[in-house]
Amino acid sequence: MKKYQVVGIGNAIVDVISQSDDSFLDLMGIQKGIMQLVERERGELLYGAMENRKQVPGGSVANTLAGLGNLGLTTGFIGRVHDDALGRFYADEMAKGGSTFVNPPVAGGELPTSRSMIFVSPDGERSMNTYLGISSELGPEDVSDDVAGEAEILFLEGYLYDKPKGKEAFERAAKLCQAAGGKAGIALSDPFCVDRHRDDFRRLVKELDYVIGNEHEWASLYETDLSTALELAAQDAGMVVCTRGGHDVVLLRGDEQVSVPVTEVTPVDATGAGDQFAAGFLYGYATGASLEVAGRMGIVAAAEVIGHYGARPEANLPALFREAGLID
Repeated sequence: MKKYQVVGIGNAIVDVISQSDDSFLDLMGIQKGIMQLVERERGELLYGAMENRKQVPGGSVANTLAGLGNLGLTTGFIGRVHDDALGRFYADEMAKGGSTFVNPPVAGGELPTSRSMIFVSPDGERSMNTYLGISSELGPEDVSDDVAGEAEILFLEGYLYDKPKGKEAFERAAKLCQAAGGKAGIALSDPFCVDRHRDDFRRLVKELDYVIGNEHEWASLYETDLSTALELAAQDAGMVVCTRGGHDVVLLRGDEQVSVPVTEVTPVDATGAGDQFAAGFLYGYATGASLEVAGRMGIVAAAEVIGHYGARPEANLPALFREAGLID
């Protein structure tokens, strides 16, 4: 029995959420619906322009761990925050959510804790402007043997590849986990991230045990249509998971292929939909559920989070799973 059922490694980012309309996005030069990296000065400008700000701990993998904590799994998070007000807030909130924040906030250093300014449009689309700050310095020295090596499942964030040290941390964690008999996988993060790191990600698909992505990320990875991309991915990867917005989720493992229908829901806020799908799916994976049940768990968790503002579940996910007949 390992210490952690799931360990995540990713950017430790405080999400700062504000509602806005399309004219505001145009005025501020914000591209709607995607994640953009911004420098410190622009980050401060956008932060100052936000009205009725709501601050919550974020980062894609950390959001997934919050969902897994809600589901009762033992989780740990490898991330990097500064010993400032936002960093201490982040570490405390992760602990309250049931995930051990394994690295203490860093004293000294010049970069502040990372933050993402998220503007939510009336249609639920979110436009993310992320200042990476100290999380961009996450490196192999932040990955200890007794965390990554004590994970039954390791979940990695594709965005880490944007920095050489993050890439080294990622590769060290995956090797430690797999060498100790654990399963390691990645979320592709977004199509632009895939474009930036296509060769590395194509290699990782072959080396890791599972890969989660949406239809745009898979098509980008193989530079072809989705159907062909998934055929190629199935040949390369141990397990392939593809979400498709409001359409069926496709899961592939060897010769097994499952298509799980999605009931379309009008989103209040799409922030975190992919992160919580991953939480539901990984819960199924960790507990030995079938591909279909794991996919359905992901869909239920994603539907919960898009029904309210913020990227983390507010309802009791085990109760929702029981209602859906997914657990006893």
